[in-house]
Amino acid sequence: MMDLSWMAWTWPTAAFFVVIVASIVAMGLWEKYSPGGNPRRGVFGIDTTRGDRLFISWLGTGFIHLGWLAFFGTPLWGAVALAIGWFVFVFRKV
Repeated sequence: MMDLSWMAWTWPTAAFFVVIVASIVAMGLWEKYSPGGNPRRGVFGIDTTRGDRLFISWLGTGFIHLGWLAFFGTPLWGAVALAIGWFVFVFRKV
């Protein structure tokens, strides 16, 4: 068994990593059963595939949460709501 004691694992930390892995697995399954995630040009003017949009979504989510912590502190429910909105925006418009 791997020694994971180097990181302070909490339930939110573990949930974060589980959600990241689950989203990558879901994207893989989506591509397997519905191939054709061809690039499309969105509001940012760049060609993106499904995987690109997932990466942009997760990257933006990290910055949203860091900004929320810097300006408002905890709790992070507002940041979660903004991040969900960001995900929807990215997958529909980018």
